[in-house]
Amino acid sequence: MINDIKAEAEKKMKKSLESLHSAFNKIRTGRAHPSILDSVMVNYYGQETPLKQVASVNVEDNRTLTVSPWEKNLMPTIEKAIMSSDLGLNPATSGDIIRIPMPMLTEETRKEMVKQAKADAEHGRVSVRNARRDANSMIKELLKEKEITEDDERKGEEEIQKLTDRYIAEVEKMLKAKEEDLMAV
Repeated sequence: MINDIKAEAEKKMKKSLESLHSAFNKIRTGRAHPSILDSVMVNYYGQETPLKQVASVNVEDNRTLTVSPWEKNLMPTIEKAIMSSDLGLNPATSGDIIRIPMPMLTEETRKEMVKQAKADAEHGRVSVRNARRDANSMIKELLKEKEITEDDERKGEEEIQKLTDRYIAEVEKMLKAKEEDLMAV
């Protein structure tokens, strides 16, 4: 029973890390990376569709992304979707390719993005701790129902805490890497 609770808690903690990873991908660094456009949705025949399902996104050089639509009539729609996204990007069409230059990040912008990364990391830590809290309350419930002993409860809570510590350390590691990435000029 305790192993089931532990497995469920670990699953929730993994989801927290995945969520944090996707949040970090949305924070733009000075370099071009295709995942920056993951949140862009394009109106494809009346249906909101992710950009990567209607075009290929590639890195041309360190500071430029290229978008090649699979259907040429989507060029203006894709360009409009990128402009209206909250990414602050200005696409330029040349022939059958949309080029997206990455604007240089100012020191102030970098600091704002680091603040955002820290806030996202804090959400990740809270989510991991919530998984711990839920697991511990389930263990306490088992003790109350007299399905486990107090020793089992203590052992289970210790295992859950070790799991929590491991995932919190992973959040810290991800935050440190993102901070270094953002502050690199």
